[in-house]
Amino acid sequence: MRKIFSVSIALLLIAMITGYAIWTGQRPVGHYLSDLRIQLAVSDGQPGERGNLLGIQPELFPTDYQSLEHLHRKLAAYLQQARDQGLLNDKTIVVLPEHIGTWLFARGEKDELYQATTINEAMNWLSVSNPLQFLNALIRAKGSNRLDDAHLRMKARAMAKDYQALFGGLAKEFAVTLVAGSIVLPEPSIDNGQLHIGAGPLYNSSLVFGSDGLPIGQPQRQLYPTFAERNYIQPATPAALNVVDTPAGRLGVLIGSDSWYPRNYAQLNNNGAELIAVPAFVVGHGLWSKPWRGYKSASTPEGVSLKPGETSEGEAWRRLTLTGHAPASTARAGISVFMRGQFWDQGSSGDSFANRQGLTGTDQISANQPGHGARLINLWL
Repeated sequence: MRKIFSVSIALLLIAMITGYAIWTGQRPVGHYLSDLRIQLAVSDGQPGERGNLLGIQPELFPTDYQSLEHLHRKLAAYLQQARDQGLLNDKTIVVLPEHIGTWLFARGEKDELYQATTINEAMNWLSVSNPLQFLNALIRAKGSNRLDDAHLRMKARAMAKDYQALFGGLAKEFAVTLVAGSIVLPEPSIDNGQLHIGAGPLYNSSLVFGSDGLPIGQPQRQLYPTFAERNYIQPATPAALNVVDTPAGRLGVLIGSDSWYPRNYAQLNNNGAELIAVPAFVVGHGLWSKPWRGYKSASTPEGVSLKPGETSEGEAWRRLTLTGHAPASTARAGISVFMRGQFWDQGSSGDSFANRQGLTGTDQISANQPGHGARLINLWL
C-alpha cells in the first residue's frame, strides 16, 4: 500500500512538473492593434542642408513589446509619418527616449505578464514563466537589490540582440542616424559591429546607429542613476563621455539627469560636441507640473542654485539642461526626449523640448494634455 502511495505521489509530481514545463513554454502572440497616431508638437527653424534633430516621444505600453514585429510596426509608422512631413533626410538625427530598450525584457512573454496591474506583479510572472533563466540570473546578480538585477539580467543576451536588430534596422530602413534611447544591460560593448554583454554590473546605456544600421562608437553609459536605481544599476566613471561623428556634426549623448551636471557639458565641450541628445524618462503621471524633488543621485553641483521645491519638475529640466548656454555648453543645439505611455502602474510624464543657442523651443502641443498618441519634436539645424 505504501509503495502504491509513493508511486502515485511520484507520478503526480512528474505530471505537475511536466504541466509546468509545457505552460512555461507556451508563448501566445496576440493580435494587438496599437495606436499609431502622432502629432508634430514642435517644429523650429527652416529646412536646410545642415540636417535636423528629430525627437520621437512615443506612446508605448507593455503589449507593444509582445514581439519585435509589434514594436517595429509602431516605431516605423512614426518614422514614416515624419518622412511624409518632410522631416527625414540623410543628415537627420532621430532621438528616442530613455529605457525604450529596457522594456524589451517583456518581449515574447505570456499574456499574464501584459495583463498585470502592477510592475511587481509583471516581474513575478516574468520569473515564474522563465524559472531556469531567473534562477541563473539571481545567482549572478550584483548590487544590493539582487532581485531587480536578476529580472533585468535574465534575458540580457536576447535583449541586446533585439535592441540592435530593431533600432539598427530602423536607422537603415529610414536612412537616418538614430539615438536608440537607452537599455539596461550587463557591461555592454561593441565588438566588430555587434552589441555584446558581459558578466559584470548592469549599466543604463545608449547606442547611436548610423544610416547603415551599424553602431557608431561604444555604448554611452549613464553616469548618475537615481538613488533607487543605484541598488542595481552601476554608475559609469565620470571620464566615460563619448562624442561620435554624424553627418550633421559631432554628437554627445547625456542619459536622463546626466544632463543636469555642468561638468558633463565641460567634458563634451573638450571633446568637440556640436549637438547633444538627451534620452529621458520621468516616472509618474502629472509629475511634470509638480514641485521638483532635487538631484536624485548626488549632491547639488557647485554653481547650481536651484533648490528642491523651488520650481516644477518640467521647469527644472529646462533650466538644468544647459545645451546652448555658452560657455557652459558650446554645442549648437540639443534635444531632450521623454517617454509617453503607461507600463503597468508606472505612468510617465514629460514634455520633450529642443534648445538652440540658449533658447528653448516652445511647445505647440503639450505631451501631458489629455488624449492619446505620440509627439514629434523637430529642430532644423
